[in-house]
Amino acid sequence: MIPCPVRPAQPEDWRRAFRDAIDDPLVLLRHLDLAHLAARLPGSDHTFPLRVPRGFVARMRRGDADDPLLRQVLPLDEEFRPQPGFIADPVGDVAARGALGVLHKYRGRVLLLATGSCAVHCRYCFRRHFAYSDDIAAAANWRGALDYLQQHPDVDEVILSGGDPLSLSTAKLAALTDQLRALPQIRRLRIHTRLPVVIPERVDDALEAWLRALPWRVTVVLHVNHAREFDPALVDACARLRQTGVWLLNQSVLLAGVNDSVEALVELSQALGDAGVLPYYLHLLDRVAGAAHFEVERDAAIALHEAARAALPGYLLPRLVREIEGEPSKTPIWDPAHGQR
Repeated sequence: MIPCPVRPAQPEDWRRAFRDAIDDPLVLLRHLDLAHLAARLPGSDHTFPLRVPRGFVARMRRGDADDPLLRQVLPLDEEFRPQPGFIADPVGDVAARGALGVLHKYRGRVLLLATGSCAVHCRYCFRRHFAYSDDIAAAANWRGALDYLQQHPDVDEVILSGGDPLSLSTAKLAALTDQLRALPQIRRLRIHTRLPVVIPERVDDALEAWLRALPWRVTVVLHVNHAREFDPALVDACARLRQTGVWLLNQSVLLAGVNDSVEALVELSQALGDAGVLPYYLHLLDRVAGAAHFEVERDAAIALHEAARAALPGYLLPRLVREIEGEPSKTPIWDPAHGQR
């Protein structure tokens, strides 16, 4: 296991790391001794620019053009080659809009787009084309989302997403949850975030205190795609999250050139288990425009998943799924008892 260092929380650390993220691909490549890759960069992409925290860059291997962490964040000219079937809204977010910043796809739970801001811009992001400026739940002090929840007493779980909800200050998150306390039907709160992965300092004393004080069952779903994303700081952040009493899960995306090998998938699940994080979902790529070069075909995904099944205890094997617009839940891709979906 990776050692878990104890360090005092520094409240400003995460904000400084967030602000100081690298946003110039040439700067990133020069830092990694990969300036020769500049010819593969797109001319410009002002709608979805590079953004990656320096602490995450420090986990990349210098001189390695195939580094799996670099591949997740580096813009490439391949993104601008149109591919059939790859569209701007691959999972039907627009059709699922219930109110300002509210997506209601599944029975009993709604997703709040808390913010459009992220600490890292993952090139395969299924919301890379989403018009966040027009649809943020935090607008008007969350009023639209709260009104929607009051009108839907059957909803008992709120999911914070984005962007990344932990991009918001803890005080702003507390302002939301203080208002949610007035809704008696809410039983569970879920937080989908990559921020503790790329900026582990985000798990500070204030965040811990907020999580401990929440009256509901809280689940934090991280997004780690490769075992090398774990460093001592992330292991420490996971330990601090667990100590608040939250359930800690992970969902990954199966990505060509990142984790599309049995070894990578097994090492990822083992690293998650060592850090006290339960592997939850392994997603097939959402077919968003600009991400076709990350796709792993379904049959290859099934073969990888079955090989990982043979190498892992059942509790460390994530469910292989995909999201299909209009379906009542995530769709399993392979179940040994029932075959392919």
